[in-house]
Amino acid sequence: MIEQLKRSFAIAKKDMLIFYLKGPVVIMGLIFPFFLFLAFLIGRNLSGDQLFIGLTAMTAFFTSTAVGPTIIPWECRGRTFERLIASPVSLTTVLLGDLQASFFFGLVISLVISVPVMFYLSIHINVLIFLGATLLAIACFSAMTVLMSSYPPTDIPADVMMLSSLLKFSLLFVSGIFVPLSRLPAYGRAISFISPLTYYVDALRNSLGEGYLSLWLDLLMLALFGIAFFLSGSAIHRKVLERRFT
Repeated sequence: MIEQLKRSFAIAKKDMLIFYLKGPVVIMGLIFPFFLFLAFLIGRNLSGDQLFIGLTAMTAFFTSTAVGPTIIPWECRGRTFERLIASPVSLTTVLLGDLQASFFFGLVISLVISVPVMFYLSIHINVLIFLGATLLAIACFSAMTVLMSSYPPTDIPADVMMLSSLLKFSLLFVSGIFVPLSRLPAYGRAISFISPLTYYVDALRNSLGEGYLSLWLDLLMLALFGIAFFLSGSAIHRKVLERRFT
């Protein structure tokens, strides 16, 4: 077990060196969230708390889901995925390494952006709740990229990016970032509960003492979503593995 974890971290380091500066990663993980936040900000009379929650949630969500979906298609295109699978590591170890690469990218960028903004806006926050929820949420979103990259079994990154973008935007706009859960109609709240981002946004509000749901429910749902994403993504990867080499 320890040996497989070491190998997964070695895979994560390889992913970090190769994929972090790829064009689609920079655009979807850094540039696009910035302009999306500007569109969220301009023309709206938002409080400092709302700005902090919106910026932090969008940054964590988009940065942690920017790398993972494209790693395996790029590996397949470069014929390096075959060599990786043929090495003494399991497919689960490879996927765990990809998850770690997404996690570290999302965590570093999120903290680099959210912490200075927190001090600049003089946000009074429960630091333990903020850090715990952020770590769990980024792990959950990173696990979601394992599912995003599982199908279709293609070596064209654009195919995966198109499908993952559709999924991410669908989850974003029902997550309670733009309209708090307390202001949504009953059917709107019911829809919002299918998005893991909803629970991270509410956990951030809990860190400010404004949560709609219980903090423990938010954390539990993030953990359950993350486990479900990784297990289902791993199962699909195993099912389509041979098709990647044909």
